Amino acid sequence: MGEFMAEIKVRINETYRSLQSAQAAGDDFLADTHASELEDLYRIAARNGVDAHS
Repeated sequence: MGEFMAEIKVRINETYRSLQSAQAAGDDFLADTHASELEDLYRIAARNGVDAHS
């Protein structure tokens, strides 16, 4: 579980940074895409007992 937890947190952080970049660039479509991916990653983390907000 340790490797999964580390990887999901990395993916969440990368996606969050990509979301911020898209928002800063004014790319609404890309920002929405990253926001949806972020929601999916949080859902996957929660379903597997990972506190992704820490």
